[in-house]
Amino acid sequence: MSQVPASIRRMAHDREFKVTLRIGRSGLTDAMFEELDAQLRSRKVVKVKMNKGLVEERSQRTIVFEEIAERTNSILVDARGNVAIYWRK
Repeated sequence: MSQVPASIRRMAHDREFKVTLRIGRSGLTDAMFEELDAQLRSRKVVKVKMNKGLVEERSQRTIVFEEIAERTNSILVDARGNVAIYWRK
């Protein structure tokens, strides 16, 4: 895992920082990846929420969140429950 600057971590963990992208029933679609890519270009940090029930186990969620980071060329700053925070340098 890459070193994430403290300023990015603070921004990511701010309670005021809202989810800007939801992964719905259709899952990881090209449109979802395009939207996340666009958001990462316009802001440093993006918070993504996955609908409950999309994956059953925590280990599967982690795999999905890491795949998203890989496909969007971003860094997974943090993942808790169904929420992941991504950052692109």
